[in-house]
Formats: sequence, C-alpha cells, structure tokens
Amino acid sequence: MERGPTVGAGLGAGTRVRALLGCLVKVLLWVASALLYFGSEQAARLLGSPCLRRLYHAWLAAVVIFGPLLQFHVNSRTIFASHGNFFNIKFVNSAWGWTCTFLGGFVLLVVFLATRRVAVTARHLSRLVVGAAVWRGAGRAFLLIEDLTGSCFEPLPQGLLLHELPDRKSCLAAGHQWRGYTVSSHTFLLTFCCLLMAEEAAVFAKYLAHGLPAGAPLRLVFLLNVLLLGLWNFLLLCTVIYFHQYTHKVVGAAVGTFAWYLTYGSWYHQPWSPGIPGHGLFPRSRSMRKHN
Repeated sequence: MERGPTVGAGLGAGTRVRALLGCLVKVLLWVASALLYFGSEQAARLLGSPCLRRLYHAWLAAVVIFGPLLQFHVNSRTIFASHGNFFNIKFVNSAWGWTCTFLGGFVLLVVFLATRRVAVTARHLSRLVVGAAVWRGAGRAFLLIEDLTGSCFEPLPQGLLLHELPDRKSCLAAGHQWRGYTVSSHTFLLTFCCLLMAEEAAVFAKYLAHGLPAGAPLRLVFLLNVLLLGLWNFLLLCTVIYFHQYTHKVVGAAVGTFAWYLTYGSWYHQPWSPGIPGHGLFPRSRSMRKHN
C-alpha cells in the first residue's frame, strides 16, 4: 500500500533528471555550435585578409632572422630545447604528413562542395602532390650539399682527427663523422608548410561570402587547420631559438619561401598548372574566366 507513491515519486524524479540532462546536453551542443561558427567566421576573415597575408611573410622572415636572439633570454632547459621532445618527434619530423592530412581534407571538402566535380577536386588536390615533390626534392638537394661540402672526422678525446675518406658512405662505414654545410630541413619544411597552409586556408573567406554549404564538419576541419598553422608557427620559433646554426636556418627558410614563390606565387597562376587556391570555385571567378 505504501510502495505505490514511493515508486511513483522515484519515477517522477528520474524523469525530471533525464529531462534536465537532456536540456543541459542541448545547451552545451548549442554553445559548442555557436563557438564553432563564430570561431570559423573570425578565423576565415582574418586569414582571408590580403593585407594580413602580405604581413605574414614579413612575420616569418622576422621569426627566422631575429628569433635566434631569444636564445639569450629563454630557459635552455625547457622541454622544447631537447631534440627528443614530444613535439619535435611527433610533429616537426612528420610536418608534411600532418599538413597533407589536415589540409587535404579541407581542400577536398571545399572544392567538392563548391563544384561537385571530381576532376576539379583532383586538380586542386594536385597542389599537395607538387608540395610533396618539392619537399622530397629539397631534402635530397640538402643532402647533396652536405656531401659536396663535407669532410670526414674521427672524434678523439683531444678533438677531431681529419680523415681523407672521399664520401659520406665510406666515412660512416668506418665509424667516423661526416660534417658539411647542413641546410636546416626543419626550418625549410615549417616555413613552406606555414606559407602553403595560409594560402590554402584564405579561400574559406570567399567560400563563406558566396553562401556555399558550410556545415559543422567543414568548419571544424577548417579550424583544425588553423590550429595546426598556429602550431607550425610556434614550432618554427622554437626551432630557430634552440636548434641549428644561424645561416643554416636562414638558408632553409629562404629556400622554403622561394619554393612557395615558384609554385603559389608564379606557376599556379598559369593555365597549365594545378591553379591557385579557389580558382574556378566561385561564380565570379567562372564568369571572369569566360569573359577572358
């Protein structure tokens, strides 16, 4: 006789708790969605600014040229000063893989949602193939420079003993060290990735301005690219502060900037190229192409 009201009250309380949790989840999802839309809109507006993109080149140059001066004002025992730190191993050493994964997803979504054409999507994605070829070619060129300028040394307690071994392979096989002019491949790669990602992500401002489909998944992928771009800037600063010799870093960044200029600044503007980011995606661009 007394259990009925108790059970009913318990069921009523459980229903109210579930309803409250459901409302809370809806509020949290609404807040997350609002932050996602607001953040993506502001980031797109920022990266889409032509003035900012011009200043970004100056920013990267200042980081590489003047960043090493910070080594006299930072803690040399910080985690970022170690070659074996987590970010150096997991991110810097695989920077091109991370860039291709995140940026490839963004380019795929933007181009396909804007055109619904596989051929156009593949053409835009081919810029990443070109970037991979640039990275591989630069790496081989840096090794060749080190081989041509290097000499074989044997480390001794009193110092280094020079050997007359003719090449790196025979030197390392003998257990010695080969030392030559080493262009910083990390500085090259991070500089090239920063310029490439800034150029590709700038398209999102026009994409939004034309009212093309921009749901939560696309906006999330865009913001992940923005976060990765910020991480590359930070790790580039850490690299120039803690690692490599000064000229090696400057030359690496200069080669990365030159690679960007040859591709995004020059070749991609030609009709027989993969095209610049955003080419053929928007109504105005198509009408201008027909007019020409």
